[in-house]
Amino acid sequence: MMALASRLIVGLCALALALTGALPARASVRIKDIAGLQGVRDNQLVGYGLVIGLQGTGDSVRNSPFTGQALQSMLDRLGVNVRNSALRTRNVAAVIVTADLPAFAGRGSRIDVSVASMGDATSLLGGTLVVTSLLAADGQTYALAQGRLNVSGFSAQGEAERLTQGVTTAARIPGGALVERQIPDQLATLHVLSLELRNPDFVTAERVAGAINAFTRERYKSTVAFALDHRTISLTRPPNMSTARFIAEIERLTLEPDSPARVVVDERTGTVVIGRDVKISTVAVTHGNLTVRVTETPMVSQPEPLSNGQTVVVPRTQIEAQQGNGRLAIINGANLHTLVRGLNQIGLKPAGIIAILQAIKTAGALQADLVVQ
Repeated sequence: MMALASRLIVGLCALALALTGALPARASVRIKDIAGLQGVRDNQLVGYGLVIGLQGTGDSVRNSPFTGQALQSMLDRLGVNVRNSALRTRNVAAVIVTADLPAFAGRGSRIDVSVASMGDATSLLGGTLVVTSLLAADGQTYALAQGRLNVSGFSAQGEAERLTQGVTTAARIPGGALVERQIPDQLATLHVLSLELRNPDFVTAERVAGAINAFTRERYKSTVAFALDHRTISLTRPPNMSTARFIAEIERLTLEPDSPARVVVDERTGTVVIGRDVKISTVAVTHGNLTVRVTETPMVSQPEPLSNGQTVVVPRTQIEAQQGNGRLAIINGANLHTLVRGLNQIGLKPAGIIAILQAIKTAGALQADLVVQ
């Protein structure tokens, strides 16, 4: 009896673990992963430059006159006068250089840059970017870019065939720009801060404010957070504490974010993404595929000998219609697992699931937003 009781207890424990694994709990996430400090963002930089050292795959000066003008201007600054010379080089390409300047980037720090051709160059492989000024929206130079290009694609061509993989007219330079001007930092002097949710939601905003206040009441004996709207949470920095330390403590707090019930479908790729809170009222669904095949097999009709007839083409059309068996299933999506199980019982492909979800939404039984991309 003792052995039987032990086996029964072990079996019940295994069943409990299996049921627990079948319904996963909501995951707690850090505030750091769902919100960011207002005003702390990257700044976009752009510049115009030249790539040199190409093996005859650069711009043609005749079709890209801006390349010749930029080359002449660069040589003039270097003390070489080519104003009255006709440039015919194909080893130079005009490019647009872009970069993102991170917040609090100091002078002398390096950032990655992206390079893209703007002329008729066929490849930037093996090229080197000449020093290029990167400007911000205010017209000021914040970084200088230069270095050897890293092209991910390649192109090989023969007399009868050409093989191309990736894009050979775009490249990157890891750490290819040096920051020369620092964006003014006013974070240390701010007393009231604001957090912005990346996915705005009123419930999530209140949960963030509640988690922060629960922490500060225990740590600082005061409440510092207040949800202004579905995106912004206002924070009051405690006295005698740096902003960096206060934000670091706030970002480590965890909570369960809320999200609206939403179904996203992509008809082009057949992708269906169903949120956890999506529910479907009880409906009966059947789906059958109808295939119509039209085959054209024209025949040539020959006249009898010595009949003075003509050879004509006689059309011949064959039409076949085939409809698959449709199974009727009752779907009652009390939760995500039940909904997926009900859709799988019908045995549908992604295109069929998309059609059924759209029909259920039209019938008013889909209790979620349907986003069709």
